[in-house]
Amino acid sequence: MRYKTGYKEEKRKELLKTSGQLAKKQGFASTGVDSFMQAAQMTSGAFYSHFSSKHELFEALIESELQHSFQAWQANPHEKLSDWIDFELDRYLAFSHVLRPDHGCVIPALATEVARSSESTKQCFQQEMLRGHALFTQHLGSETQAWAVLCQLVGAIVMARSMADEHLQHEILNSSKWMIKNMLQLKQSE
Repeated sequence: MRYKTGYKEEKRKELLKTSGQLAKKQGFASTGVDSFMQAAQMTSGAFYSHFSSKHELFEALIESELQHSFQAWQANPHEKLSDWIDFELDRYLAFSHVLRPDHGCVIPALATEVARSSESTKQCFQQEMLRGHALFTQHLGSETQAWAVLCQLVGAIVMARSMADEHLQHEILNSSKWMIKNMLQLKQSE
């Protein structure tokens, strides 16, 4: 059977998207190839026409997901720092991001798995994170503050997801917004 030009690439993108959603929800290591393929509505045998191993899928997934995060950060329409940071805080520290890891940023969901992965996976992660860091540095004017804000955003989501009490989840998000604004001296009141 002949497929249209670009069919394989489209299937690969679809597989990365659905695998990313499943991995962010269930964890990558704890999800088998069969589950990823079932989520993509593809046969398990088709996996090997796209990837040589589950490890290769993980690296491709990390790269794809971080590129998506970078595009979301790049889409912030504001130039003025206070507006830019408000937009990012409201978007990233949204309660929906806590509730729906499958539709959120890959970093809070899978960074610990990257840390336990191969050097090549860490290099892939680092390369994409440095792009995001450069974008934050451009807006914040400080490499140190860019790392601090990125880490606070990710940490807030991880902590909020780890709490059973919804009130505490909201408190974590709001306190992180407050801390970031105060660190950047954008808002001095609670």
